[in-house]
Amino acid sequence: MHRRNFLHTLAATAAVSTPTFSKNKPTIKPLRLKPGDTVGLVCPAAPAYSKQTVQVLIESMQALGFKVKLGKRMWERYGYLGGKDADRAADLNDFFADSSVQGIVCVHGGWGCARLLPLLDYDTIRKNPKVIIGYSDITALLLGIYSQTGLITFHGPEGAASWNEFTVGYFRKVLMDAEAVFCENPKIVGDNLTQVADRISTIGSGKAWGKLLGGNLTVLSHLLGSPYVPDWKGSLFFCEDVDEAPYRMDRMITQVKLCGILDEINGFIFGKCTECEPGNGSYGSLTLEDLWNDHIRPFNKPAYSGAMIGHIRQKFTIPVGIEAEMDADTGTIRFLESAVL
Repeated sequence: MHRRNFLHTLAATAAVSTPTFSKNKPTIKPLRLKPGDTVGLVCPAAPAYSKQTVQVLIESMQALGFKVKLGKRMWERYGYLGGKDADRAADLNDFFADSSVQGIVCVHGGWGCARLLPLLDYDTIRKNPKVIIGYSDITALLLGIYSQTGLITFHGPEGAASWNEFTVGYFRKVLMDAEAVFCENPKIVGDNLTQVADRISTIGSGKAWGKLLGGNLTVLSHLLGSPYVPDWKGSLFFCEDVDEAPYRMDRMITQVKLCGILDEINGFIFGKCTECEPGNGSYGSLTLEDLWNDHIRPFNKPAYSGAMIGHIRQKFTIPVGIEAEMDADTGTIRFLESAVL
C-alpha cells in the first residue's frame, strides 16, 4: 500500500476506535426482560473455574423463565483471564449484535474487564440496547458502556451470586417489572433486642437527588482519568468493595477526592466492604468509620453506609444512569423512573 494511503487508513481507523471524553450521553434504556427471553452468559474477566457455578446460573435463569445461550468462548482460559482480550470482547460484541439475545449476564468478576474497553463495539451496543448485569470487576463494563453510549447498565447479581428471595425480588422488580423501585435494607431483629445485621449508618444527614453512578471502588478508582467513566456532576455516587484493608480503602477514596468527584456529587452511598477489617499486626489502623469522617463528612452532603450493595448474599439491583432520590437518615434509595422500557 502506498505510504500516504496507509497513513490515511491508519488515521481513519484510529478516529473510529478512539473513545470520547464528553458529558454523559443521552440516556438509552434497554427493553425489560420477560419470560421466554434469551440471556447470554459471558466470562469477560476471570475464567469459568467451576462448571457447577455456570450450571447453577443456567438453572437460576431458567427458573426465572429465560432461555440461556453460552458465549462461544465460555470455557476458554488465559492465565487468570477467561481467554484472550479479543475473544472475551468478541463474546460481548456478538451478544449485543445477536437479535435472539435480550440480556447479558456475567458469570463472575475477578479482573480483566478494563482490558476490553477499547475493544468493544460501542456503535453496535448503542444500536442494540439490552440489559447487561454484574458487579465487582464488571463495574468497568457498566461504567464504560454507559459513558460511551448512554445505555443504562446494571450493578447486580451474577453467576457466582446467591439467587435468594431478596436478590431475585429486586432483579424482578427492576429488570422484569420495570418498577420505579424503593430500595430498603431488610429489617430483621430475630431474637436480638434490636437489629444487628444490615444496619445503615448516616454519615451526613439529608436527602439528595441525581443519577445513580458507581460500582466497585477499586475498579472505578483505577478508571479515573480515562474516557470510560461518566460525568459525576450532580450524581448519587455509590460504591462497595471486598477484601481491602482500611489503608487501601483510604488510598482509593483519597484518589476519588483528589479527582474532584466528591465536590461534584450530590450524595454518597456506600454499600458493604466485605472482609475489610484491619489485619493482624495493624497497630493503630483507621476504621472505615474513620475514613468516612475524614473524607466524606466534611463535604456536608447526604451520605450513608450499609446499603445492600456489594459482595454479599442479599443485594439490590442498581441501575447505572437513572435518576433517583436517596435519604441518608433512613438509608433508602428511591428510583424516580423505571430503568427499562
